[in-house]
Amino acid sequence: MIRLDIFSDPICPWCFIGKHNLFAALSGVDKDLFSIEWHPFQLNPDMPEGGMDRRAYLETKFGGKEGAVQAYLPVVEHAKSAGLAINFEAITKTPNTLKALCLIHWAKLEGCQAEIVQALFEAYFYHGKDIGDTEILVNIAAAAGMDTDMVKRLFASGQDKLEIQERDASARDMGVHAVPTFIVAGQHVVSGAQSVEMWQSVIEDIQKQLEIQSAGIGEFG
Repeated sequence: MIRLDIFSDPICPWCFIGKHNLFAALSGVDKDLFSIEWHPFQLNPDMPEGGMDRRAYLETKFGGKEGAVQAYLPVVEHAKSAGLAINFEAITKTPNTLKALCLIHWAKLEGCQAEIVQALFEAYFYHGKDIGDTEILVNIAAAAGMDTDMVKRLFASGQDKLEIQERDASARDMGVHAVPTFIVAGQHVVSGAQSVEMWQSVIEDIQKQLEIQSAGIGEFG
């Protein structure tokens, strides 16, 4: 099983597109090929805890309405090509994602990290939900079968917020400056929302190397 580390933020549309393309490429592939772990990276680490109006956020970030429109045109085009019906009109707030990243961290302990990541993407990009809101996050956890009483207690205590922030900072220190970032086998870095075809090529190369390794000819890498 090959380790695949993914650095992502659940409000990043490129992360949603990148995940979709990766898992499309993995369809029909041995599910034990990759051991996937999701890691925190906040696009906006200085975002107020309650988030901010999305239009104001975009116009501030991209230098006005026209800049925001131009910045998101490629996102819309790639999402459409991937078959993702992102509903940008439904999104009225850009949330602080620290709590959502904590939930992803806890989901790993309960064996449902991939489900939570997907649910967060869908809640935000399909339904425009505020995934910085504790109640919404608890409902997402419940739908994935997590222990909601425990999740509520963890949110109330602020458990693991500091750890998530430290992991985010550590990712930046090691050279992760944008998401999605994928690290294959602890050494091969793949940045950005790559195509299904690119991932299929990567998967084929990995499978060939694993066959060579199993024959005792070499090691993966």
